[in-house]
Amino acid sequence: MPTTIPAAGTIPWRVAGATLEVALVHRPRYDDWSWPKGKLDPGEDWAAAATRETHEETGLTVRLGLPLPEARYTLLDRDGTPSDKVVRYWAARVTGGSGRLVNEIDDVAWLSHREAHDRLDYARDRDQLLALVRHHQAGTLDTWPLVVVRHAQAVPRSAWDGHDDTRRPLTRAGRERAGALVPVLAAYAPERVVSSPSVRCLETVAPFAGVAGMRVRERESLAEEGFADDPSRAPARLQRMLERARPAVLCTHGPVLPALLDVLRPLLEDAGAPERERFERSAATKLVKGEALVCHVAGAGPTARVVAVERHLP
Repeated sequence: MPTTIPAAGTIPWRVAGATLEVALVHRPRYDDWSWPKGKLDPGEDWAAAATRETHEETGLTVRLGLPLPEARYTLLDRDGTPSDKVVRYWAARVTGGSGRLVNEIDDVAWLSHREAHDRLDYARDRDQLLALVRHHQAGTLDTWPLVVVRHAQAVPRSAWDGHDDTRRPLTRAGRERAGALVPVLAAYAPERVVSSPSVRCLETVAPFAGVAGMRVRERESLAEEGFADDPSRAPARLQRMLERARPAVLCTHGPVLPALLDVLRPLLEDAGAPERERFERSAATKLVKGEALVCHVAGAGPTARVVAVERHLP
């Protein structure tokens, strides 16, 4: 039976004047033009692999945007054994990097989408390009990520001998999940981290904030206790984040999440059925503990709409 080779990549894009441009890479080993991509490391998340491989091949640091159609094709090993390769792709905006070529790439070319269509060597790579162009034409390509996180597994209340429930920490498994979230959150390059001040929430996002050099902004409105005192404050906090339209992470608790998801649900009216279904599956469980729900938002304030949804589960 064929083995499966998981890989991930990006389609870096920019708008020059009125022209949509994308970045292709040239691999001298195969003498082909394609998208930056590569295999997942053992245990690596797809999104984290996409940004890592893009940086390793192009020297560019990117922020993941909309997920794009994946590619599936069969490869033959040297002995003729078939393997199924699955490549997941994201649209991506360049946020930094030297652009120095590394890792088997000898050229990176920024081309108009029409030029790129002609230069790509594989028909399967045009599926991602077509989706990217359609989003650009619809005004939904330029998005910013709002990542909603439910805190990771914490010491159960029944086993906590402290008097203050807000001090209840993560378990070992919870701390491991917090560490695993670091490269996942980094792939979306958030600029703000907002959290309930409860220890179990702070410990979930603090590892990422530390690596990213950010401070965690504590908001009592996102705590269970603050929400119980005034349920209107947490949705109001989320509305302000939608108005600011800055890439952000928000970490909170299960009891608070339905009120926040009620704010986001109407923004999915124009999204496709798969996106709405994915959102509702996440909402049905108030997110799994340690889950990161990535909402790709186009626009701000009253014009904000959620174009795509991703779930990153423990």
